[in-house]
Amino acid sequence: MSQIQKLSGYPIITGRPDTARPPTAPRTVPGGASFQELLEKQLKEQQATGQLTFSRHAQQRTLQRNITLSESDLDRLGSAVGKAEDKGLTDTLILMNNTAFIVNVPNKVVVTVVDGDETDSTVFTNIDGAVIV
Repeated sequence: MSQIQKLSGYPIITGRPDTARPPTAPRTVPGGASFQELLEKQLKEQQATGQLTFSRHAQQRTLQRNITLSESDLDRLGSAVGKAEDKGLTDTLILMNNTAFIVNVPNKVVVTVVDGDETDSTVFTNIDGAVIV
């Protein structure tokens, strides 16, 4: 037994990382649900309420670009997402108040935000529609 093994009390395993240890069962929280189950439950609740959420990336962009949204702006944005959903769109560009929002419509998640100064020279890809409000 090596000196490191004696000090740590843990076995030293060599080899490729994917073969070093057998896969473990999904972690559960004290209530017994796995992270995947909790995530799916949270997403279903958001979809059921129709609540629009902002991804971490979109939140960072709004802070970096000093973009502020009022309650009425959020209502208008939610209405635009509803219009996109009615048309069967999935990844949509929403233009509002000289600001561009890329929204994943089925999950009701704002993926990124671009302010008016940057929209002049920006190419938006991987969208299937646009809503202008």
